[in-house]
Amino acid sequence: MSYYKNHIFFCTNQRRDGRASCQDHNAQEMRDYLKKKVKEAGLAGPGGVRVNNAGCLDRCGQGPVLVIYPEETWYQFKTKEDIDEILEQHLKNNKAVQRLAI
Repeated sequence: MSYYKNHIFFCTNQRRDGRASCQDHNAQEMRDYLKKKVKEAGLAGPGGVRVNNAGCLDRCGQGPVLVIYPEETWYQFKTKEDIDEILEQHLKNNKAVQRLAI
């Protein structure tokens, strides 16, 4: 049995060589936003949802990106509304958000 129902990794990498990176798109701010929303919804903690930073997930060209385990679902996001949709559909209702999936 998994310790968390869902474990979310946000790429918050900032490349220094000029190549695209997720942090170019405020990935850390969006990660902090989802972490706050998860806590407010009472979903955080063991048996629930964990939101973490990750180094480069090697998909920065499609970024910003996050991945949710155990489903191995990858999402691209741009706005807080996208994050809200992932929270509502994926984390609360166990339905992938097809329009954001990569």
